[in-house]
Amino acid sequence: MAVTKYDVGANDEAGDEFLLRRLDYENLPSHVAIIMDGNGRWAAVRDLPRVSGHRAGATSVRVTVETAARLGIDYLTLFAFSTENWKRPRFEVEALMRLLKEFLRKELRTLQKNNIRFQMIGRFEDFDPSVLKAIRKAEQATSQNTGLLLNIALNYGGRTEIVDACRRLALEVSEGRLKADEIDEQKISDRLYTNSIPDPDLLIRTSGEMRVSNFLLWQIAYAEIYVTETLWPDFRSRDFLTAIIEYQKRDRRYGAVRQPKPATVAGGSIRED
Repeated sequence: MAVTKYDVGANDEAGDEFLLRRLDYENLPSHVAIIMDGNGRWAAVRDLPRVSGHRAGATSVRVTVETAARLGIDYLTLFAFSTENWKRPRFEVEALMRLLKEFLRKELRTLQKNNIRFQMIGRFEDFDPSVLKAIRKAEQATSQNTGLLLNIALNYGGRTEIVDACRRLALEVSEGRLKADEIDEQKISDRLYTNSIPDPDLLIRTSGEMRVSNFLLWQIAYAEIYVTETLWPDFRSRDFLTAIIEYQKRDRRYGAVRQPKPATVAGGSIRED
């Protein structure tokens, strides 16, 4: 994973090269979040077990992280395992945990080499100790890196995150460290798992599903949402670049109304700029 600024001339794929030329590098999203969906369907259409889809999806993670880092994206948050995913068959959950440990073991040196910081968001308590050990090792080893921050959402649920934030606030009020009437949006944001990073600018969902699946419910209030029919194991740099190009077409007003430029007089007639 050679992480350097994208050099259009050095890119091998003509499609990617075309997309790179269309990018506005002054208007890149700072934070991109992705709901990685479609592993099971990808495997089903190939008559493969679901685990094969998850393993193929790991390649898409590597490609996407590389692309984001090379573009200079500051934050990348990937939805890898939800609080609801524990309901899946035990063998599938165990396979996912093995893939996670394998990914961290194989990619840790690459993350370090390319100045990428790894961080998990979600509840830690339900994981097997071996999984927690791998996560903590990756977090500690990359904690001083200053490039792309790679957030992996594991045992994560948007509602659960808000509940945990409310519990922290309630505790602070009960202990007299905070007054109830001092609670505002910022104080809630400060107690979310993502308290140290800005909200996502762009949310990408693969597989064509039109829902947010309990992901970053508080943080995506003003995110631009891009849905692609591409299944996650097929997601490549061209898909990531296409999403960013679409993002750059959006007019982000954050609830406000953009004021038209005042009319000017030119040659005795009024012209709208």
